[in-house]
Amino acid sequence: PPFQLGRPRYDQSSFYGRLRHYLDIVDPRTLLVSESRLQECVKLLDDFRCGTLPPGVSDAQLWEAQKIKQAIVHPDTEEKIFMPFRMSGYVPFGTPIVVGLLLPNQTLASTVFWQWLNQSHNACVNFANRNATKPTPVSRFLQGYAGAVTSAVSIAISPVFLKIKRSEDVLEVSLSTNHLVSCPSTASANICNVVLMRHTELAEGIDVRDSSGNIVGSSKIAAKCALLETALTRVVLPMPILVLPPLVMAFLEKLPLLRAHQRLVLPVHSLVCLASFGLALPLAISLFPQISQVEVSKLEPEIAMATDCEVVTYNKGL
Repeated sequence: PPFQLGRPRYDQSSFYGRLRHYLDIVDPRTLLVSESRLQECVKLLDDFRCGTLPPGVSDAQLWEAQKIKQAIVHPDTEEKIFMPFRMSGYVPFGTPIVVGLLLPNQTLASTVFWQWLNQSHNACVNFANRNATKPTPVSRFLQGYAGAVTSAVSIAISPVFLKIKRSEDVLEVSLSTNHLVSCPSTASANICNVVLMRHTELAEGIDVRDSSGNIVGSSKIAAKCALLETALTRVVLPMPILVLPPLVMAFLEKLPLLRAHQRLVLPVHSLVCLASFGLALPLAISLFPQISQVEVSKLEPEIAMATDCEVVTYNKGL
């Protein structure tokens, strides 16, 4: 389609359109983009904004430039996001942690370690992709991190203390019972992580913009909506990751190839985890658009008085 600066390439009112948009955002190939290539993309978009675009530049080139910038640069701060904490780096850097979480015969110490590593990574991703229209002091980040990781790890390891009775008469799905039980605890841990890492937004509000992109005020109600939508994506995200690999591996480990070559079990397990994570991430974050809308009548009275628009937008974060 014809290029529109700052607008998504695909229709964000449908799930399919959001999925295609977020597949661009999480594309791991953007991790390999050099600094010079990034600056070329930024300059191309600036030239388009200023009306000084060189002749011969196609819409496809402009969409690609915007895709690269959106994958690397935070929309509020205009600063580069540290590679492991970008959405495009979530799967490549998070998959080894997922493999560790799903290793069999874990001790309490190993479970705590992998959960700490997982929630630390989640905390940094949540913070790096937050709505950053308001500055956050380092002290508040550290407080949020300590609270998020402590509460999340405590919740996530709770299934370890549950005694689950297994019966041979039950289908072999029971092999993954622990992982099925850990889904709600991990989802709860993820909610705590999001809320505590982004609690500054609830306290100070986030900027909302009119149809022209002008800031009309700071809203705590919009911040609640942003955190609620983000938290719901973190509830959906772990489901395929925790459920699919144990079920798939229970089937694959019966195959003669893996029985004869036990050394292949871990590499195959890692590939299954990678595929599950790669599937779950774009599906989960596609539940809501990143730039969300809210009716002015539902926000604070001072915002309604500051604009004639009926609907304003805000950056939900990822």
